[in-house]
Amino acid sequence: MSGWTAHDIPDQSGRVAVVTGANSGIGYATARELARKGAQVVLACRSEARGTAAGVRLVGEVPGAQVELRRLDLGDLGSVREFAATWPYDRLDLLVNNAGVMALPYGTTADGFETQFGVNHLGHFALTGLLLPALLGTPGARVVTLASSLHAMSNIDIDDLNSERRYRRWVAYGRSKTANLLFTHELARRLAVRGADVVAAAAHPGYADTNLQTEGPRMEGRRVSEWFVRIGNRVLAQPVEAGALPVLYAATAPAVRPDSFTGPSFANWRGSPAPSWRAPWTVNDRAGERLWEESERLTGVTYDALKV
Repeated sequence: MSGWTAHDIPDQSGRVAVVTGANSGIGYATARELARKGAQVVLACRSEARGTAAGVRLVGEVPGAQVELRRLDLGDLGSVREFAATWPYDRLDLLVNNAGVMALPYGTTADGFETQFGVNHLGHFALTGLLLPALLGTPGARVVTLASSLHAMSNIDIDDLNSERRYRRWVAYGRSKTANLLFTHELARRLAVRGADVVAAAAHPGYADTNLQTEGPRMEGRRVSEWFVRIGNRVLAQPVEAGALPVLYAATAPAVRPDSFTGPSFANWRGSPAPSWRAPWTVNDRAGERLWEESERLTGVTYDALKV
């Protein structure tokens, strides 16, 4: 794994991949490099305009790339269901659950869930479950879910998943990222019980220069805070291309193990892909089961093929 770069991505010809939030940042870089290696990539984006622009840009950077745009709003379960119901292929080799939000002011999704928990976890939980038949029908398929080293800020509160008692934006973000890791843990366990040829893994980009960090201050009109964040990104963060490497490794490297967590090698911050530390509560079987049960109840999406 040491020194692994995008040049080491195996040939992806014949593979079909979905990357959520592929119009910018880590998602765009991930989609581009998968397409460069021959994958047929579906850009799953909330904004059709931004998604279309990203597709044009990608083909300009990778002539001949096989890319298509399909609308997906992870904050609206109706949109998630429509995306899955109209899936046009009989296979799905790779699902990259990348899209997310960070430290936003309190808000709710179209279905009434706290925005960070609803988008970062529940939307991807529902999407993965609805696309599960295509994944199970594809030998060697993978599900890669993006978490964060900031999951260490907070464990989930199973009795207050939507932060209704008290909302603190960074705690809520940490909880949503813990949920991503618990989801990966439980999904990997259930796939193993079934004997399915699908790998569920997690990854994080470290501190990468994306617009994720600036969205909260921008929404609240805190221009000084937004300016400081942008300066911090330019000075301290690694480029988006470097941040995408752990994701690409988890998505394509032959040695990736189920329930692994890949991040940057240096202090979870920057560097080539490496095994990443994760809090012990993210590998707790009972917590994973309870979150899974609540996620099925909240979304109405049941993983019937993986009942245990």
